[in-house]
Formats: sequence, structure tokens, C-alpha cells
Amino acid sequence: MELISEITFGLNSTPVTYSNSINKNYQRVVTNGFYNFKDQIYLYSLNEKGKPGFDVITPFNTVGKEIVLVNRGWIPKELKEELLEINSIQGNTKIIGLLKKIHKANIFKPDNDINANIWFSINLDDLEKFTGKKFSNFVIYLENLDIKTPLPRIITVDVPNNHLKYAITWYSIAISILLYYLYFRKKK
Repeated sequence: MELISEITFGLNSTPVTYSNSINKNYQRVVTNGFYNFKDQIYLYSLNEKGKPGFDVITPFNTVGKEIVLVNRGWIPKELKEELLEINSIQGNTKIIGLLKKIHKANIFKPDNDINANIWFSINLDDLEKFTGKKFSNFVIYLENLDIKTPLPRIITVDVPNNHLKYAITWYSIAISILLYYLYFRKKK
């Protein structure tokens, strides 16, 4: 419930000027600066329909001399090598987006392949090895629906709630185990 109210507050908030000192998850921010395409990374992810691809994460140098990661959106896997069209933003750029905290990857995520620039999680230590720069613990998710490539992620209040599905699955497994137990017990 707290997460939903946090997202709702962020989506309804007026953008504040970005600073590395902002520590509010889902805070809407605005800043000016320049993209650093040389240190851009590709975070493996699925789109809304489950198609594999990458979130394009690009460092952004603000006019205030701060560096922040910007999730510019999702691309299909085949577009990873076609950077000219995607990296066409030149000069001073104004961006508006939502700050989202970087979470530590779970133990089931594969390690990042820094050499191939394929990432499975945003690991700040790996990122520092890759770019030679330190980043804050937040990413700005770009909010510009006019851009089609990469397609910006839309953050909504619709948080997946799979509790019923999980409960049915686990109770089904428990009942199956009980039936097997009774079957083999009766057989003896």
C-alpha cells in the first residue's frame, strides 16, 4: 500500500530540479544537460508483451556538473547494434522523468557481461568499472511519449499482484504431495 501511495504521489507531483542529493523514490524531476552515449549500457528486459530486448541506460551530465543515469526506454534486441538513429540527440537537452531507486539484484540474476555491454542488473560497482565514474543510487525514467525509439517505459500505479496465483500454485502442490503420500501409504 505504501508503494502505491509513493508512486501516486510521484506521478502527480510537479517536477523539481534534479540534484544528486534527492533521495525520494518516484520523485518527478527536470534537468538540462548532455547525454554521454559512449558510456551507454543495455539492460536486458522484456517489454509489456514479453518480447526480449534492452532498456537503454545512458549517463546524463547535468549543467550543474552532476552525473545521473537515464533510462531512455526499451528497444528490441536487434536494434542494439544500430546506435546512429538511437543516439541522435545532440547538444543541451531538457529531460523530465521519474527518479527510481536502483535495487540490488537477487541471487538468480546472471552476472553482467561488461565486455559485450549486456547487463542484467544495474550494479554500481560494475558501472564504475565500465565508465570510470560514480553514479547515485537512482535512475531517471524518461517521460517523453513523443519518442518512439527507444520507447520510454511508462510507470503506472498498476503494481502486479500475483498473490492469488501463488496461493493456488502452492496449495495445488501441497494437495498433490498429500495425495501421493496417501496413495503410496495405502499401497504398502
